Amino acid sequence: MKTKSSFDDLATRLGSGFVMVAVGLGAVWVGGYVFLALITAIVGIMVWELARMCAPEDPQSAKLLAAIAAGAVAASSVVPLGFALPVLLVPGLIAMGRFEDERLVFAVFSALIGIAGLGLWVLRDDFGFIWMLWLALVVVATDVLGYFAGRIIGGPKIWPRVSPKKTWSGTVAGWLGAALVGWIFMLNTIAGAELIGISIALSMASQIGDVSVSAIKRKAGVKDASNLIPGHGGLLDRFDGMLGASVLLLLVEQIIDFPPLPL
Repeated sequence: MKTKSSFDDLATRLGSGFVMVAVGLGAVWVGGYVFLALITAIVGIMVWELARMCAPEDPQSAKLLAAIAAGAVAASSVVPLGFALPVLLVPGLIAMGRFEDERLVFAVFSALIGIAGLGLWVLRDDFGFIWMLWLALVVVATDVLGYFAGRIIGGPKIWPRVSPKKTWSGTVAGWLGAALVGWIFMLNTIAGAELIGISIALSMASQIGDVSVSAIKRKAGVKDASNLIPGHGGLLDRFDGMLGASVLLLLVEQIIDFPPLPL
């Protein structure tokens, strides 16, 4: 009898991952409206997936809320961000009145998704390609090293009831990967050593985002947010880490000069 390997899905994951990386890097490199279009689509689809999990009985509302969230991000290119922010909260307010359950979960996470989208737009616009690449590599290193360390080393689980595959070995490996990314960028930019600490913090935020989405999926009784991406599930499955890291980076930029200069 053939046993299932921990890496049976690796080829599919790598293929889909390659396509996502190519599209993402291309949009980040070009910037401008191309990047904004990608962010708008991602935010809309993630809110749609979230609504489908929180209120599977109301698919029409999921489409409406996704369109509003995407529209708010798209509008940020033509109106001041202060006017786009209130629109990002509209999906949560609508859900309060229409959803039967998980109103608060949807309201909070839909707002975070939209804010993360605006944050990525601002980061690319204000700091350029290099720092968008740094953020993406921190999240990717966290995910990839966590994936391999968790399956090769194994060991104690973080929260087995919610995310049975997440181990402490994979978590720590993710921190080390993020620290390595921070160190490499420190050596090749004007940034100081604080960048390593920020990279580790973003790695932790990425993991919190991952586990939080896992908790939502567990409560909804689904394995994946959707089946849009072969081997990865939906965009919310794939970008949950970027969601957590992007929101934290927005806060970091308010309390620490970014990029941090040498001490």
